[in-house]
Amino acid sequence: MATIRFARVIHESPFHGGMRNALTRILITGVAVFLAVATVPGLDAESLSAGIAAVLVLTILNLILRPVLFVLTLPLIVFSLGLFLVVLNALLLELTAYLVKGFTVSGFWSAIGGALVISIVTTVLNSWTVDRRPIGPEPPMEARRPPKIINPD
Repeated sequence: MATIRFARVIHESPFHGGMRNALTRILITGVAVFLAVATVPGLDAESLSAGIAAVLVLTILNLILRPVLFVLTLPLIVFSLGLFLVVLNALLLELTAYLVKGFTVSGFWSAIGGALVISIVTTVLNSWTVDRRPIGPEPPMEARRPPKIINPD
């Protein structure tokens, strides 16, 4: 009987692809954070090392804390048709600023603007780097070729 796979994401962990996917995720977050610092007034990184530390902390917070907060605030996310996700991302950005010395967020609206920029940039860059294999039923056993015997006895 053929099995149907609805989504690969359910079965994959954040580090499913190994170190390459983890580094790609950090690089994408880094591009998004530095673009947000450059464009949004109120976001500031005093030095390159503070910016890199902010990228690493934000990546770790998104990996560990964001799923928990997502589940806890799911009714608000559904009620606001997903707009509360921006507030959730802004709170994570402010927590990053609290944890990283040299990375500052001057107010809630600056955090909202930074969260919007980071969300849009990561969405676009992740859509370019995602695996494009089709999701659907596997071909039946009859359609598969039998294995070729290379060295018969």
